[in-house]
Amino acid sequence: MLDIHYIRENHKEVIERLKVKNFDASNLVNRILEIDKKRRETQNKLDTTLSESKNMSKEIGSLFKEAKFDQANELKEKTSQLKEHSKELSSELENLKNEQQKLLTELPNLPHPSVKKGQSDEDNEVVEQQAKESIFKEKGKPHWELADKYDVIDFNTGSKISGAGFPIYKRKVARLQRALINYFLDLARSEGYEEVQPPVLVNEDSGFGTGQLPDKEGQMYELENAPLYLIPTAEVPVTNMYRDMVLQEKQFPIKNVAYSSCFRREAGSYGKEVRGLNRLHQFDKVEIVQIQHPDKSYDTLTEMIEYVKRILRNLELPFRVSRLCGGDTSFAAAVTYDLEVYSKGQKKWLEVSSVSNFETYQSLRMKTRFKNREGKMQAPHTLNGSALALPRLVAALMENNQTSAGIKLPEVIVPYTGFDYIN
Repeated sequence: MLDIHYIRENHKEVIERLKVKNFDASNLVNRILEIDKKRRETQNKLDTTLSESKNMSKEIGSLFKEAKFDQANELKEKTSQLKEHSKELSSELENLKNEQQKLLTELPNLPHPSVKKGQSDEDNEVVEQQAKESIFKEKGKPHWELADKYDVIDFNTGSKISGAGFPIYKRKVARLQRALINYFLDLARSEGYEEVQPPVLVNEDSGFGTGQLPDKEGQMYELENAPLYLIPTAEVPVTNMYRDMVLQEKQFPIKNVAYSSCFRREAGSYGKEVRGLNRLHQFDKVEIVQIQHPDKSYDTLTEMIEYVKRILRNLELPFRVSRLCGGDTSFAAAVTYDLEVYSKGQKKWLEVSSVSNFETYQSLRMKTRFKNREGKMQAPHTLNGSALALPRLVAALMENNQTSAGIKLPEVIVPYTGFDYIN
């Protein structure tokens, strides 16, 4: 959520910057400022009325002591009127606050100045690519054919049990999934991340805190018999661990890592883009989350990107890094970098990680604060990243490591699997 003080002082800049996200904020910002003006006027009226009532109460006490009963009773009548008026003003103020809050939640986060204007992922800017040319020329089978060949992923039975987008992992690929999760968690812990195991069901306040709710795209699964939602990422419960908290500056950076199953409706997904493991309704992911001092968050963003790159190098996968354009940057993020691996069998890039800085957008919604060195309350910056999401990663590992003897696994993961080939 954007800070109302910032909007008040920089409303033209807010409107211009949100154009990068293809969001026309002019009417909404003007409406917010109108409500804000009324709210402040009403607050002043209420404060004046309460002050006047308080002063009259003191005067009434003095008049009674002086036995000036007629004057005292006359003032009592006036204080009754003031109290009634203050109730009306309080009710009006509460309505204005609620309306302002609702309108503020409709504004996306401001994009970082580095974010370029664009409509979709086709307009994203590739900032780094690490892949050998030979990889792009080699032929290979897509992972769904390899899954059938080695009988390691069962898409049909998963569809029978749950529906499309719920595969069953079998044999060595089931063990590979578990091995990757353990490797990612161990590596994160060695880098100072504290491991947590969060719930996969969250309440509405949690979904609101990180910006998934109000649900603008209908991507979250909601329970019908309870006000709970299945998490689309561990970012939601982990970041909300610090909701309604006052942190200490000395705690920064706060670093957490969590493994969880993730659930997404993926509304509107269709065609070849969803085949195999490309786009699922349930998948496993290890997520890293940091809460950092605003002065250091962009250094932290770079550090987190470098960390994910290191994992991909360790897994011996060709990858590239893209900075998302405004049209592809999420509602809550200020800037996002996607890390994609090349899929030899499909001859395309597959996103396996998104690393984002949300600046104060989430912390303001969660009411997470810290006391700075001047003793003033300030909102910290929140960041998160996939480290890593498994389905497309597994697809790329299968497709990029095809040999006549089977699928050869990268050396770094063999101690975790106990085998070096899927065959």
